[in-house]
Amino acid sequence: MGGTESAVEVALGKLDLDAKARLLAGQDTWSLPALPEIGLKSLVMSDGPIGVRGVRWTADDPSVALPSPTALAATWDPELAHRAGVLLAQEARRKGVHVLLAPTVNLHRSPLGGRHFEAYSEDPYLTGRIGAGYVSGVQAGGVGTTVKHFVANDAETDRFTVDNLVSQRALRELYLAPFEHIVENAHPWGIMTAYNTVNGTTMTEHRYLVNEVLRGEWDFDGYNVSDWSAARDTVAAVEGGLDVAMPGPRTVYGEALAKAVRDGEVEEATVDEAVRRVLRLAARVGILEGAEPAVTAPPEPVDGEELAREIARRAFVLVRNERGALPLRANRTVALIGAAARDARVLGGGSATVFPAHVVSPLDGLTAALPDGTLTYTVGADPATELAVADQGFELRAVCRDAAGEVIGTRSVPNGHIQWMGSDLPDGVTHEILHTVELTGTFTPRDSGPHTFGIKGMGRFTLSVAGTTYYDDVQLPTDDSDPFEAMFGAPVPRAQAELVAGEPVEVSLTHVFALPEGVPFKVVTFALAHQEPQRDADELIAEAVESARAADTAVVVVATTERVESEGFDRKDLQLPGRQDDLVRAVAAANPNTVVIVNSGSPVELPWRDDVSAVLLSWFPGQEGGAALADVLTGAHEPGGRLPTTWGALADAPVTQVTPVDGELPYTEGVFIGYRAWEKTGRTPSYPFGHGLGYTDWTYESVDVNGATATIRVRNSGARPGREIVQLYLAPAQPTTDRPGRWLAGFASVEAGPGETTDAVIELPRRAFEIWDEATNGWSFVKGSYEIQVGRSITDRRITATINV
Repeated sequence: MGGTESAVEVALGKLDLDAKARLLAGQDTWSLPALPEIGLKSLVMSDGPIGVRGVRWTADDPSVALPSPTALAATWDPELAHRAGVLLAQEARRKGVHVLLAPTVNLHRSPLGGRHFEAYSEDPYLTGRIGAGYVSGVQAGGVGTTVKHFVANDAETDRFTVDNLVSQRALRELYLAPFEHIVENAHPWGIMTAYNTVNGTTMTEHRYLVNEVLRGEWDFDGYNVSDWSAARDTVAAVEGGLDVAMPGPRTVYGEALAKAVRDGEVEEATVDEAVRRVLRLAARVGILEGAEPAVTAPPEPVDGEELAREIARRAFVLVRNERGALPLRANRTVALIGAAARDARVLGGGSATVFPAHVVSPLDGLTAALPDGTLTYTVGADPATELAVADQGFELRAVCRDAAGEVIGTRSVPNGHIQWMGSDLPDGVTHEILHTVELTGTFTPRDSGPHTFGIKGMGRFTLSVAGTTYYDDVQLPTDDSDPFEAMFGAPVPRAQAELVAGEPVEVSLTHVFALPEGVPFKVVTFALAHQEPQRDADELIAEAVESARAADTAVVVVATTERVESEGFDRKDLQLPGRQDDLVRAVAAANPNTVVIVNSGSPVELPWRDDVSAVLLSWFPGQEGGAALADVLTGAHEPGGRLPTTWGALADAPVTQVTPVDGELPYTEGVFIGYRAWEKTGRTPSYPFGHGLGYTDWTYESVDVNGATATIRVRNSGARPGREIVQLYLAPAQPTTDRPGRWLAGFASVEAGPGETTDAVIELPRRAFEIWDEATNGWSFVKGSYEIQVGRSITDRRITATINV
């Protein structure tokens, strides 16, 4: 028995039943209890995946914000994902966090999935490779990961109750595949089980998938934590392999688990196994006395700003570039257009949210990069058709009072959102004595006109602006089935005030504190929301058109909003919000040299794509997105990304059902999602899986297959250095209706200067030739003839070779 396991057994032997049961239950929102009697410190978890928020959900505690997971996957670079993980481990250690609640490796089953920006890809192999790089990087820094959400948590509608009906073959070949790859290749220290049910059993009680598959077949030796509030039944959860029920203090474990053992419903040996796994995790992250941590010396420090900028530009996908529109020519005038160019959207909504110390917008980045006098800016069209959390122009603080009206604590609030979870309260404040929280301060408008103010949250509120009380009532939930609506729901407009640009006014939003019904942990959450005066859309578009007409190049930034892509709901369509499509059409008609930057975390429809010179997908590009955009637009760096998921019109998308019927959501498409389904149905997407252009050209010269190794020679046939993502697809020579026509089997990135040749070496995994045989309940190696198809995307295949296996 090794040192770690020996220390775990010694510690376990000192614990009584009550201590064991207490260790398996969150003591608050983010941590497990310390057990000083065995030298165990409190284990702290935190949300990711693009940054480490820590235990405080506030902009007062800033974090590095990397690009979205879709962006990271668009780099097709597991080593870059590893470097991102190393940075996040550094951030976790800085914030006293031991375990990162990431990465999300669910698949893009349907483009309507509202949380797809937080997952990687529609392809299980690409997802597994990027996820393994991320996990290995985080854990190389001595911080644990929890790969999530296990499994088939691929949409948000009714996510707490939906029963996803998935065939065993689709489970194995698609949805379990990324988890299996990561367990085998990166050895994660944790897995998070999902809210949803799979084939009749809720995932926090799924003995077969957790105990038999994850732990039995795959030899996973880490801990299994519930998604927050997912655990429902004490006995079924612990028998089903759930180790930790989060969050606390009200969970199905703790006292309830100890009672179940004493009542003879659960064997204490079962509890011991769960405790062993938690102690093993504690040993690995260095908080169990007598056990050497898995990492004794952290990696060299990483510059977070530089890495965020590098990932962003490596992730940007240039899907169209006609007449050499990009890179921009030197000393030409540029008309920058779009609300998102000024007020950048750098990350998606929900639990993935972090608060960077600064954000470089596209306007900031291009202003710094272009010569003085060559850049103009107009709003054009605002995608924000709803209120957003108060931010620009607000100076706010929180004042906490008891029932007698006495001030018991204060805290600065960098924006209008309060989300105090667990023990994260201002000094001197406890939940027991807290009666009201007042958000108070000033707002200095940047535009004159009618400003709309609103409230996000549930309960009694009083809203005043410039000395006038506009609302004093109880705001009720609109969806009683979602206990997290107070956190992720839409703000409700409650006031409109005529204000003058540059003239500060007093604002106040007072909330009477009460714990939300159905939320099993203590949280103070609400927000002051705001919307600027809404100018006539036609006037804004006309101004943008005039600006575009006067410039050599028009650069239009279009975007989604937090009410389009966020945790908690799925998308209704793939359209850009507001009048942004009209804006692009009008600008393109005025200036043939129009470049569009698409600032979204997942696919949107681009009905004007053939009318503009260039289209660049920036995803949610993180805090340095504007600087990275300037790097790419000016040609200092080329856009390095390739599509990790298919982009197309919703009307053509093969899989669109995300809403359960009578509580069930059948995955009737089987193994045909993403490009597999587009090819099977014969439909043509806007941009295919794997597509992406650089600033040079590549010639594919040869492919040589020796055993399980393919060597592909490519030549940079363009005029500047570049990077290419060489993609290898496997296609059976005798297609059958129950298998995709081809699938991604490997990829590699190469770099070369003009005229240079280089080799990409790709190993063909055995699994690429296997299918799950439901008759034998095992993997079956399918012998026969296969064509190795190598190229730049699923549809742009340049060279082939035939192998027989």
